[in-house]
Amino acid sequence: MFNKEKIMLKQFKILIYTLFLLNSLNGFQISDRINNPDIVEAFFDGIISTHMKENKSPSGTISLVYRDRIIFSKGYGYQDIEKNILVVADQTMFRPGSVSKLFTWTAVMQLKEQGKLNLDTDVNTYLKTFKIKDTYPGQPITLRHILTHTPGFEDGGLGYLIISDIDKAISLRDAMEKYQPKRVNPPGVHTAYSNYGAALAGLIVSNISGMSFNDYLKKYIFEPLNMNHSTFEEPLPKELENNMAVGYAYEKGRFTAKPFEIIYSFGPAGAMSTTSTDIANFSLAFLNGGSYQGKYNVDGKNYTNRILQEATVTEMLTQNFSHDSRIPGMALGFYESVINGNRLVGHGGNTQYFHSNLAIDLENDLAIFVSFSGTAGAKVTSIIVPAFYNEFFPVDLALLSISEDFNERANRYAGSYLFWRSNFSTIEKVLNLGGAVKVTPSSENTIIVSMGDESSQFIEIDENLFQKRGGKAKIAFQENENGEINGMIFGSLPFMSMYKASMWKNQSFNFLFIGFSVIVFLGVMLRLAYQWSIYRSLPKEEKHATTSAIVAAGLNLGFFIFGIIALTIDGDTLGSEGITPLMKFWLLFPILATITGGYQIYQSVIVWKNNYWGNWKKIRFSIISLCCLFMIWFYYYWNILGFNYL
Repeated sequence: MFNKEKIMLKQFKILIYTLFLLNSLNGFQISDRINNPDIVEAFFDGIISTHMKENKSPSGTISLVYRDRIIFSKGYGYQDIEKNILVVADQTMFRPGSVSKLFTWTAVMQLKEQGKLNLDTDVNTYLKTFKIKDTYPGQPITLRHILTHTPGFEDGGLGYLIISDIDKAISLRDAMEKYQPKRVNPPGVHTAYSNYGAALAGLIVSNISGMSFNDYLKKYIFEPLNMNHSTFEEPLPKELENNMAVGYAYEKGRFTAKPFEIIYSFGPAGAMSTTSTDIANFSLAFLNGGSYQGKYNVDGKNYTNRILQEATVTEMLTQNFSHDSRIPGMALGFYESVINGNRLVGHGGNTQYFHSNLAIDLENDLAIFVSFSGTAGAKVTSIIVPAFYNEFFPVDLALLSISEDFNERANRYAGSYLFWRSNFSTIEKVLNLGGAVKVTPSSENTIIVSMGDESSQFIEIDENLFQKRGGKAKIAFQENENGEINGMIFGSLPFMSMYKASMWKNQSFNFLFIGFSVIVFLGVMLRLAYQWSIYRSLPKEEKHATTSAIVAAGLNLGFFIFGIIALTIDGDTLGSEGITPLMKFWLLFPILATITGGYQIYQSVIVWKNNYWGNWKKIRFSIISLCCLFMIWFYYYWNILGFNYL
């Protein structure tokens, strides 16, 4: 009976939605449609249920704020599948990931408007037990750099950013000292998203306020905004434990519950747990000039639930940095996006099992927060806000004209681009091998931009500015003082600029030589197998040289074989556990292969000098040495050689 009534109710809502949609074609105002809960719910129900099913997302939550109130909030799916507990928007807590950073930035701005912090002062002024290294003398990192993701830090987090065991966590202060990343760019030059920077800002809040970061947020943000189901504490406080949505992964045809993710050591960067309605309260404060329930002061006094002055909110939401004025940039902490001509400020956030997005639209006085769980929940989250604007704020897609002479300059843009948000000094650098964005000219006077398995055509619409063919996405290219293209940035990722990579950083270059080397090394081992008797009868010097080739080939092959084994067994825990004992054993192979490879190169010199064999055999031997030389470079360049995981 319950299911039948539920189906009838859903059909009724869809009918209402359809009628209002028809009315809108006859002059019904957009604001009236958004103000109608039945229209809004029918829209969200339709799109969310479809995409949750397609992407195996077990739970989700959404809140829509419009004109000073929460118009719509709802939970989808199950807070706990095993216990059959449904998601309730104002009770079920999700992990918003990096949306947490907005609260850290807000705390910074509170202290700034009190005169306790200056956004343009060296952050070392506010650090007590350690200092940020002076890599670029005379160019200190400031909080403004941190809030715009331009401090110039490299990225990192393997085994310490998100972990599964609270007993392995260390304090925020100790983590900031222990895991201080290298500075790879001068501050204020390139955007490179930084979890470390956000966590460092949280430590500064604690140092200046004299309170723990979590206590500060509870007193000065959560309590004034009536955010009663929000916390940065890990593990969760006892009174909130039963409100937490379980994180699930879809494995072997079923949802598998996963442990509560621990971000304790980098808490200000993403440790928050919250409900969609609590985030809605936070959004209301920014839409209302810093006050949760009103825009103005009374008798010259602030509301008790005001978290920021109106001037501070304006400063915070104004663009502070952009690589190109024609595409979105960074406000202070918030980043910009443009959908159907509407400027949004907000933040996305991802943990392994939760995927969230907050978008605030000042012009239209609305905000949307969405969060969905599951390893593919990000696909659901990414669809909601654009779909909402396509439905309630539609625009016609302009037909782009293609320059007939573009092919004459297309090669300027061709190449592989890597994100500055990368690691450069540890073993995590090797992850760049799979992260390149490739740009190639097409035969249609466009460029093809490829990332992973996805490729799209982009049309030139202005100098160094391109728009997706049949879409709205934009990318802008940067050029150096010589007029050479040296960078690129997606309009949808203003916090992550890219640089044009050299040939030897390209995946195709590395994989080509790796593939060739593996074939050569396999050939050495196969030759040994079917010419064992010949090998045993070789003269001493020739046998010694041949043995060096066999050992070098075997150790290099061992690196690939044991790598597959180690990643198969421990790959799923790499992010949270770091380099496991099995992986440490695997990483002995590059060290041994480098030593034997160097000896193999030396033996090549001896072989040619003493003229052991005919020219063809000496050439074969030298090819083995060249492959060893490439592998030595590969291990060294990508930080696989040595103990670059400590």
